[in-house]
Amino acid sequence: MCGITGWVDFARDLHTQVSVVDAMVETLVRRGPDDGGVWLDTHIALGHRRLAVIDLAHGTQPMHAPERGPRDLPRAVISYGGEIYNFRELRTELAGLGHRFRTNSDTEVALRGYLQWGVEFVHRLNGMYSIAIWDTDRDELLLIRDRLGVKPLFYYPTEHGVIFGSEPKAILANPLVRASAAAEELCDALLFLRTPGRVPFRGMRELKPGHLLRVRRGRITEKRYWALEARPHTDDLPTTIVTIRELLDDIVARQMISDVPLCSLLSGGLDSSTVAAIAQRNRRADGAAQLATFCVDFTGHTENFQGDPIRPTPDGPYALEVAHHIGSQHHTVVLDQSRLLDPLVRQTVLRAWDLPFNFADLDVSLYLLFAAVREHATVALSGEAADELFGGYLWFADPAARSAETFPWLKLGAHRGLDPRSLFHPWFIDELKLTEYEADLYHSALAEVPHLDGEGRADRRTRELSYLTLTRWLPILLDKKDRMGMASGLEGRVPFCDHRLVEYVFNIPWAMKTFSGQEKSLLRVAAADLLPESVLRRRKAAYPTIRDPAYDRALIDALTVQSYSGDSPLHPFLDGDAVRRLTAKTAADSLSEFERILVESTVRLGDWLHTYHVDLDGSAVDTYR
Repeated sequence: MCGITGWVDFARDLHTQVSVVDAMVETLVRRGPDDGGVWLDTHIALGHRRLAVIDLAHGTQPMHAPERGPRDLPRAVISYGGEIYNFRELRTELAGLGHRFRTNSDTEVALRGYLQWGVEFVHRLNGMYSIAIWDTDRDELLLIRDRLGVKPLFYYPTEHGVIFGSEPKAILANPLVRASAAAEELCDALLFLRTPGRVPFRGMRELKPGHLLRVRRGRITEKRYWALEARPHTDDLPTTIVTIRELLDDIVARQMISDVPLCSLLSGGLDSSTVAAIAQRNRRADGAAQLATFCVDFTGHTENFQGDPIRPTPDGPYALEVAHHIGSQHHTVVLDQSRLLDPLVRQTVLRAWDLPFNFADLDVSLYLLFAAVREHATVALSGEAADELFGGYLWFADPAARSAETFPWLKLGAHRGLDPRSLFHPWFIDELKLTEYEADLYHSALAEVPHLDGEGRADRRTRELSYLTLTRWLPILLDKKDRMGMASGLEGRVPFCDHRLVEYVFNIPWAMKTFSGQEKSLLRVAAADLLPESVLRRRKAAYPTIRDPAYDRALIDALTVQSYSGDSPLHPFLDGDAVRRLTAKTAADSLSEFERILVESTVRLGDWLHTYHVDLDGSAVDTYR
């Protein structure tokens, strides 16, 4: 997996900045606890922290080519994080073209691929990756991010170059960068949106999924190399089901390649159960040890469970049933409110994110789950992106969400109490132009959606919802999985994000995706021989959340402090009456889950502003002043 960072400055000798580069690399030690390194020349510094997964003895980075370029420097140098799942095939092809390899790592395959095919090598990659390559012939830095954005990559343009890193913390460690933000730049965090490319830190950018960045003297250019495309789906239903299953079998097999212990997350839902079942079947066919599987639960959650439309059934019993059915070695990690409220844990989660985006207690419980998993394994398979691909979310079928002139999850969330407009002063919301901002983002995203000529109104709308979900909702989930996993040095792999499966399923008509009348019909049938009947019939249940009045009271106490303390960055903007209303609901034990998410996310936003010493300015702040 690893973490990468670097600095290009065409007006500075970076040999004089070794301590700065070392500090940038050191910020990523959680992503790469096994090794670290720096490659330095006059105008370029590449740094790396390694989580050893493939070729443990020989995959050290930054890695340079033995061929020599100008001034007897290596022809190219790479710092790379992630996994290339087809590296064995590419290695065979490159060897046939005359390339010689010194290691068995996928890093060297990426480096040799660049030397053979130039920047076009990216089209041959199947994987999740953030890649930095310095080409000494061209005096050029190339940054590449995988198609779905599974692996993060941020950059900060400077007057004479760029600073980049797997996480913002690496960039912020450079004294040229100041943690500042206009109030208007917090809109994404307030709205629970991730706008591709946008970062709340002023001047910082995120390299968009499926994009590459080229940095030369006096010029920085960003280019898209992959995007979702609308294509006619010509396969009939039986062929479609067979194709999906064949793709999944191939994808999971590829993603099980590892020289360190690998496990699978298992919630007992359709998505993770399918991945775990295929993985365990592969283990059995190879005569390998049984697969370890993991799920999370909370003290008393299953015993006192009360269903609702978001979580109609508890995960625990289904996860145990699947584990017994497939023959995995199952572990349940049980948490309580004291662990979720541990200040050190919550600070670790905040520092892992670096940004004011979050999933409330789901972030904290996921971090604790991953920390427990890391005691047994270094790599974990999971089921993210299946709901996005196969239409598992409520908003694909809810009439109000389908017809909403906004992102459908915002419509459903606001209806259930997750709306920042209800917690902040109206003048603050008006100054931010939050409603207009949301509308602009929505219509800009709609303008990107590819369509087929002659597509019916219902199919056209479903394609829009699929595109919005894959490009504006999924990135938040992938960010969460990456940050919480890498905070413990755990590599998460997401088979449903394989671009071949994404391209195929994106174009399947909605009527076929739901041919049986239940969400994710295609996936249920494709996995029918793998799973118990109860799981194949089970309705989607969201990731579990703690239900404990003591947890709610602790959150509302923290919000109250932020609302009334003059030292709180959010103090000027929070509506005291709204805070008191939520306090009363908490005391009456009637705070809804979505209202609690709003409370916790607001507290986290205030903590982020304080912890990162963010200089907050802009018209909204000026109005208050």
